[in-house]
Amino acid sequence: MFSRVIISCTAALVLIPTVSAPLFSQQKPAPVAPVALEFPVTMLQKVVAGKTPPGTKVEAKLVVATLVNGVVFPRNAVFSGEVLESVAKSPENPSQLAIRLDSVRWKDQSTPLKVYLIAWYYPMRSLTDQEPPFGSSGEIDTAPHWGAAPTLPGPGSSASQPFPGSDGSETPEPAPSTVASAISPHRTPMKNVESRRNSDGSITITSHASTIRLDKLTTYVFATAELIPRN
Repeated sequence: MFSRVIISCTAALVLIPTVSAPLFSQQKPAPVAPVALEFPVTMLQKVVAGKTPPGTKVEAKLVVATLVNGVVFPRNAVFSGEVLESVAKSPENPSQLAIRLDSVRWKDQSTPLKVYLIAWYYPMRSLTDQEPPFGSSGEIDTAPHWGAAPTLPGPGSSASQPFPGSDGSETPEPAPSTVASAISPHRTPMKNVESRRNSDGSITITSHASTIRLDKLTTYVFATAELIPRN
């Protein structure tokens, strides 16, 4: 009688981990990949790698209203930040540029954030010419999940490239006129430009082809991480 009780208890103890193991494995949550925040902006001043020194304060304007953690950053909200790295192209070294935006403000509100210039932009598309503009690599990614549909510029806008005047010449601001154009709904990787994540978490874009120049017309992309093209 006593021996049967011991055997029965032992069997029960053996069965407990066998039943419990699947329960614990089912409760383990699957890892979720973080989603990169991204913002399409136009610069409020020109930036030229090698000429605009590190530490220069910069501002940029949001092109389209964007929803972030339940808060809508309205169109034309102003981002503020600074140039972290600025190197002109030389025969031995590529051009390098790093810009961090660390706050955004609109009306009576403001909020801190940390986003970096990455190697993407939104080209201008002509309503009468569907050929891809200079600067497009041919790879096209779908538009990010903004909080609202893009507001497109009207007549008088000028098609631009990621680095106007990259041949060393200065590109004048366009005169109002010519063909009506609009921002493409697809962001495009910059041609001959790469992004590098630094040890401190910042991002630097580099070009072996030409000195990097940012104008006030092109819609550049700032994000928390480099973006991956979608299939």
